[in-house]
Parts: sequence; structure tokens; C-alpha cells
Amino acid sequence: MRTFVALEIHDEKVLNAIAKTQSDFKIKATPVNKQNIHFTLLFLGDISEEAAEKIKKELSTISFQPIEVKFTHMGAFPNPRFPRVVWIGVDDVAAKKLIELASQVEKKLEPLGFRSDKPFRPHLTIFRIKNKVDISQTIDKFKDVDFGKDVITELKFKQSVLTPNGPIYSDLQVILAQ
Repeated sequence: MRTFVALEIHDEKVLNAIAKTQSDFKIKATPVNKQNIHFTLLFLGDISEEAAEKIKKELSTISFQPIEVKFTHMGAFPNPRFPRVVWIGVDDVAAKKLIELASQVEKKLEPLGFRSDKPFRPHLTIFRIKNKVDISQTIDKFKDVDFGKDVITELKFKQSVLTPNGPIYSDLQVILAQ
């Protein structure tokens, strides 16, 4: 099964603001469905049922406080001139806390063979881009946008099933903030 560890956004105002921006953002790209928007703390890939049980055991030992997140700006990976992903970023205080939580997840799962291939950068992917397009002028208009705020209270171990209509996510485990 294809899996990852994530944090989800639950505030409808934030999700609606993101959906509105997706419709206002005039580029040829695939928008991420509103219900699928999340922070990926660690992508685990294809794993066995046995590995999933070990992961659940390790994740259940994680403790974290609720994290208030302000969604403050947009950007693109690797850059706006040759984007593959358009994302929404967070305020510095939340970014620090999210990075600490991602680090805690990686430390717990590293003994099981799971490591990130690059440092975690807190972001919500809102578009995936397959073709070559320069969005630097478009993204400048959205550089400093206030999408609102949410409080992260759940860490989730998720399964992803890829379909022609996009991925379908389901929860394998939910760890609540203390």
C-alpha cells in the first residue's frame, strides 16, 4: 500500500479561500482537490501490512501540542519560471513547529528504514504542473496573500490509492495533539 504521514487542514474558510485562488489562478495545471490538501511530513511509499503495523506503533509514541498555522504566501517548486508544483506557505512560527514535528516523525521512523530525501519545507501543494510554463508574473500577484488560519490537532498516517481521477486518501491512524 502507498502511504505517507500528513497534517490536514480542516477550516472550511481556509479551504474555500484556497479553492477560490485555484480558480482565479489562470494556468494550465492540475489543481489539488480541496479535500486532499495537506502537509506531507514524510512520504513512505509502498509498504507491507507488517511495515504499516510497525509504523503505527512508532507514530503512537509521538506527542505534540496543537499548532496554529497562518497561511501567508504562495510559491513554486523548483521555481516560478519552471514550476512543477504551486504551493501555499505558512508563517515563520508555524513553520518552525511543523519542521520540529516532521523531524520527530522522521526520527521515529528512521530505524524502520524511512528517511526523507530532502529537508521538510512546510507547504500545501495546490497545483501540479506537467507542461513547461512560466508563472513568475502570475505568482507575484499572489505572493503575499492571507488565506486565514487553522489549528493543526491531528497527525495522520494515510494511505493513497492512485486513480485516473486523482488520488483517494484514507486514514490508517490518527494521533491527536495533547
